[in-house]
Amino acid sequence: MKKDFYEILGISKNASEAEIKKAYRKKAIEFHPDKNPGDAAAEENFKKAAEAYEVLSDPQKKAKYDQYGHQAFDGGGGFGGGHGGMNMDDIFSQFGDIFGSAFGGGGFGGGGGQRRVKGSNLRIKVKLTLEEIANGVEKKVKVKRKVQAQGVTYKTCSTCNGQGQVMRVTNTILGRMQSASTCPTCGGSGQIMDRKPANADSQGMILEDETVSIKIPAGVVDGMQLKVSNKGNDAPGNNSIPGDLIVAIEELEHEFLKREGENLHYDLYISLSEAVLGVSKDIEAINGKVRIKLEEGIQSGKILRLKGKGIPSINSYGSGDLLVHVNVWTPKNLNKEQKLFFEKNLGDSNFTPNPEKSDKSFFEKVKDMFS
Repeated sequence: MKKDFYEILGISKNASEAEIKKAYRKKAIEFHPDKNPGDAAAEENFKKAAEAYEVLSDPQKKAKYDQYGHQAFDGGGGFGGGHGGMNMDDIFSQFGDIFGSAFGGGGFGGGGGQRRVKGSNLRIKVKLTLEEIANGVEKKVKVKRKVQAQGVTYKTCSTCNGQGQVMRVTNTILGRMQSASTCPTCGGSGQIMDRKPANADSQGMILEDETVSIKIPAGVVDGMQLKVSNKGNDAPGNNSIPGDLIVAIEELEHEFLKREGENLHYDLYISLSEAVLGVSKDIEAINGKVRIKLEEGIQSGKILRLKGKGIPSINSYGSGDLLVHVNVWTPKNLNKEQKLFFEKNLGDSNFTPNPEKSDKSFFEKVKDMFS
């Protein structure tokens, strides 16, 4: 089981943005590869700290993590900003500025400011049925990605000499100050295009269709976003890395079942005769029909709870329940004989409402179920 992100950085859930950044920098410097050469354990801790910071430093990701835990991003493997999909170049390209000058600008071995350029992300929406959400599903989707054209070549940027940064010296009241900034010519990659094929765009890219397999875990919710690493657009340069594919979940409405978190609701309509005599009924559940027995004299508004017949928790904490709402249907069109039967029983004590304490009102039942 993955370690809690807050525990990895040694902070509380109420930590401010500045405290999160400070904690990550401390961990990153402690486990930096330059400080721990050849130490596999330190490298693993370095990646874990980067994974935790990637999520907790983003307010939207942090909110989803606080609500759903690791599953909000992992998606059963292959999703999220997890270090399983990040390498050292990913980390330095995204968070290198946090290290400051502690390790020569954030790169390996203090080696200058050149960084790997990451391509832009792609976003798609995937529609899921309630059954697919309850069971988890693998979807294959076709996406149009920008990829480097065959035959495109790159050469060292002459502006920064391949360093990805340009140095500037400014005379101030305190003396000469030297600062570094991203190279405006190559965007920090240290490379510019040397040869461009005829079918490529100005960055040496072409559009290609690719079928991507997406494993969606059970229990996702409408609006949740999953991430497939390295399935976004390519970026120019020999050392570039692709962006990510962001998958937004859209939940399709079910014909009979209504979802409320991990619980499902089902409206069961029965006749007056069935309510009086009791009956067995087949009702719709998420994975097929379920037979339930209604006792004699069941009241309209009664809610039956079928434990574990709801939606699985995305954090693997079990499943919700299926709540069956009983509605007794009062006949509207009776023949003369039927009307006569009820007229004869208008004053009968068995037909006079006499609710017991167990026959709570609808609002009391709902309050009890969610208290």
